[in-house]
Amino acid sequence: MRGTKNQLVGRYHLLMTLMISMWVSACGNLSPFQSDPDLRSSELPAHPELTELPAPSEKMVAAVYRFRDQTGQYKPSEDVASWSTAVTQGATSILLKTIQDSGWFNAIEREGISNLMNERQIIRSIRAEHGDQGPLPPLLYAGVMLEGGIIGYDSNTMTGGMGARYLGIGGSSEFRQDKVTIYLRAVSTQNSRILKTVHTTETILSQKVDANVFKFVDESKILEGEAGYTVNEPATMAVTRAIEKAVEKLIMEGIKDGLWSVAEEDQPHLEEYIDRYDQRISARNDIDYFGRQLKERRGRIGFGMNLDGQKYQGNYSDPLMRPSLNLNSYLRISPRLYGNLNVHRGNIAAKRQFETTYTGAQASLKGVVFPELTLSPFVKLGGGVMVSEDDPFRFEYDWDQMHPYVGGALGLEYMITDRVGLNLAMNTRYSLKDGLDDVQMGRVNDFIWSIGGGISLYAW
Repeated sequence: MRGTKNQLVGRYHLLMTLMISMWVSACGNLSPFQSDPDLRSSELPAHPELTELPAPSEKMVAAVYRFRDQTGQYKPSEDVASWSTAVTQGATSILLKTIQDSGWFNAIEREGISNLMNERQIIRSIRAEHGDQGPLPPLLYAGVMLEGGIIGYDSNTMTGGMGARYLGIGGSSEFRQDKVTIYLRAVSTQNSRILKTVHTTETILSQKVDANVFKFVDESKILEGEAGYTVNEPATMAVTRAIEKAVEKLIMEGIKDGLWSVAEEDQPHLEEYIDRYDQRISARNDIDYFGRQLKERRGRIGFGMNLDGQKYQGNYSDPLMRPSLNLNSYLRISPRLYGNLNVHRGNIAAKRQFETTYTGAQASLKGVVFPELTLSPFVKLGGGVMVSEDDPFRFEYDWDQMHPYVGGALGLEYMITDRVGLNLAMNTRYSLKDGLDDVQMGRVNDFIWSIGGGISLYAW
């Protein structure tokens, strides 16, 4: 018998080990948080908005002497000192390629001008030795110089994560966001006037997901396992995106200010280009820390319906869960604040003690914490009145059993679309006079709490 029991225990432990291993493997294959797909590749194509700019009436000859890292930041490290720089030192090369991709500039070499002059001197020497006294063509001179640099690298602008552990088995995920900022200016070589200065910012997201187990599977056996991965968006790709946005902004802002003109064939469509650019800038300004688009959700007026399960707390023991129907109307006061009128009807009861139906109305204020996001917490505070019904089927009310109350709610609302939302909430109604159950006893008045969900429709 003892041998059979040990075999069963061993098989049980083996089964548990296999299940835990499968769970750890599944957690290890969790996808990271969403990031820019372009930043995952080693070769970054030109940004579409950069290549779709209107054509210039004439390309400008531009010189870039040095577009350098001005941050002085080293790569952040939690364990040891790192002497690697936080951002690329080759931003000049990125800027030169970007202005060529834009189609607005003829870039000329200035960063390696000393090397270029040496080569021209070598050519003259060789020609002199062989009797060729032909002059070299003159160097191009620039109409504008592009100056600036990477002026900011901010680490850990936002960090967070989530995790859970139960009986030695758990998993967690963490994220960290860095931010790189660049400035770019166009300078006239004729009079040294700064024609236009722009700046852009790009975020860099780092993510970590792991799962682990530490569990005693027997008196002398411990199961320990760990799996996970880390994903870091390349800082060089983020710098490239920031430079591309800056060049696009420099060109379009210059067009709007009349600093440079577009080709004749694009003149009729210039307003369309400017409108699309303004919309892109507005959209970039309305993006949250995770790259999600911030926009107005819900509307000025809303209607909703919730179905709850509610319990009363009073003088009788063994209260029963009973259904409650809630009809809501909303009027927006501000993006984060709504006026709410609620009409509700529900039943309260205690096991083998009493049962009654109440109809009530409540006026409250609803505060939405993140009105621009798809998922947002909300809170309600207000007050109302409930009336007991003598006959629920005929809607006959006992006006002597009218109970004023204060109430509140805490919940989450998820917007399926910009105008349709689902919500889950916990509500409470505290009667200002005792006797919801026809018994007036104790220092604490009767109250009702409920939990449920529903749908809301918004318009205008």
